[in-house]
Amino acid sequence: MSLDSPVSRRLLSDEVFHRLRDSIVRGELVPGEKVRDGELAERLGLSRTPVREALARLADIGLVEAKPGVYTRITTLNRRDVEKTLAVLRSLDQLAIETAVPVMTEQDLQHMREANHDFERAVAANDTTAALAADDRFHAVPIAAADNPVLSRIVEQLHPQIHRILYRKFSTLLGGRNTIEHHDQLIDVCAGGDARAAAELSGHHWSELGGHINELFDTNQFAEPATG
Repeated sequence: MSLDSPVSRRLLSDEVFHRLRDSIVRGELVPGEKVRDGELAERLGLSRTPVREALARLADIGLVEAKPGVYTRITTLNRRDVEKTLAVLRSLDQLAIETAVPVMTEQDLQHMREANHDFERAVAANDTTAALAADDRFHAVPIAAADNPVLSRIVEQLHPQIHRILYRKFSTLLGGRNTIEHHDQLIDVCAGGDARAAAELSGHHWSELGGHINELFDTNQFAEPATG
């Protein structure tokens, strides 16, 4: 949904949070861009209070940074921070898979297959938004099966930091056949019940993704023009 669409009065803070988070992920609000609660409130047709609450939550998950009385801005894409975030997500995903595999059902595996089919169709259509949504659904299956609310909450908080990189450089990072094939391999290993092998396969994929992202930093692919 566009940042400029009026927000309903129901659950304002949550809706504003999700609207701003998605705008950051899609690059509508770019790294380093200064944001002002009054201007955002006017665009959204709201008072400043829910916007301030949303910005505070975005700061908590690392998408916004503020220097009181000086600026509030979208955080820049910093290699060191990205590496740390990827390391945590890699470990959490491996934990989720190793925990989930022994209890996964055929229905869980079918949901993963369906998500991967949706991912493949979205890649073919060059639809980044749909592809990332399908990829999220794929990885959400073992996370849900692991039945660990703390793990789920942390993953949900960290994903947007990586999603904004994936959204900007999707064809380079996830848009090839290798991701589709990785998903198929992971489904097969999970179906075979080898939790350790499934976790190792997932960890390898995260390491590959981290390597590709580092290459993009090496070639200055995330540089942004100065924004007021």
